[in-house]
Amino acid sequence: MFSFIISFLVSLLICLLIIRYSHLHSHITSDPVKGGPQKFHIKPTPRIGGLAVLGGITAGAIVFYLQDKDFKEVFALILICSLPLFVGGLAEDLTKKISAKVRLLLCIVSALLVYFIADVKIVRVDLLLFDDLLEFMPLSLLITTVAIAGFSNAINIIDGFNGLASGVSIIILTGLAYVAFKVNDIFILFSCIVLIAAIISFFVCNYPRGLIFLGDSGAYLIGFFIAVISVLIVKRNPQVSAWFPMLLVIYPVWETIFSVYRKKILRGTSPFHPDPLHLHMLVYKRILKWTLGSKDAKYITRRNSATSVYLWGLTFIAFVPAVLFWQKTLLLQICTFLWILMYVWLYRKIVRFKIHKINNRKVFP
Repeated sequence: MFSFIISFLVSLLICLLIIRYSHLHSHITSDPVKGGPQKFHIKPTPRIGGLAVLGGITAGAIVFYLQDKDFKEVFALILICSLPLFVGGLAEDLTKKISAKVRLLLCIVSALLVYFIADVKIVRVDLLLFDDLLEFMPLSLLITTVAIAGFSNAINIIDGFNGLASGVSIIILTGLAYVAFKVNDIFILFSCIVLIAAIISFFVCNYPRGLIFLGDSGAYLIGFFIAVISVLIVKRNPQVSAWFPMLLVIYPVWETIFSVYRKKILRGTSPFHPDPLHLHMLVYKRILKWTLGSKDAKYITRRNSATSVYLWGLTFIAFVPAVLFWQKTLLLQICTFLWILMYVWLYRKIVRFKIHKINNRKVFP
């Protein structure tokens, strides 16, 4: 509990300082209102909330050392391994000039570091015959790297509205903490607690008014830690199905996979090129437009924040069966498949609600 309080307070203090003195650094740290298809705020806003999250996590690591926790060194190693992707994200937050490919490369570097330094590796996926192949080190390395780097990017992809990425992350970490408690994995449990504390502090400053943004640095950092914890809870606990974390994180994972499919296959554009067709953006433009359609600033902010509630609900739909059936692989696989079908059906319904094509290119088959 002490680690939660310290992480929460340190993260909150950094958030409040960033907001309070934003007039001194806004020319460097603020996210402009215009400049891309993914801007939905009404005034320039500091996008360095990742510093607060990092501060909260670091404070938790220090508490672990002061309390002489058995896992203090492993947690510190994981934190160190996250620095390449964090620095790359922060550089983008400050300069807006770091390409998506460079940032992805840094995510891969962090994934490789945590694989070799902290022994974070995927050892099973609970699929017939495939688990035996994971004993082949290069394959295990490849899959682990793709999973960790990919999920780090996945949280960044859904970070589009006030409270969206942070709220989804809190839900996911709560599920991981619950199962860690059930299997008495203290390391995973305390790691989740520190992460939740650091993110909640940011959340209360970000939602609903959007006084500060996570930025790429915060989104990458949170995604990295969730991915690492998800890998470790399966690796350390044979009774936990590999499909438990898969179902728990299915929203950001599938949003990323579907975005690549939509951009590369359907529209013939680069997967690294931002577009306004993510599910959360469509909810904002197609659904909330009719209920909170005024162009007044207060309604734009309200619509921004209300969008996140829909996606929290979508995450919670996966959360419930994940924590109920965390040992039952077949049920988890069925629920994962059904969730994907639900997403595709929902996306199709929203897209076809108004138009079938954008710029004469297919959005959905």
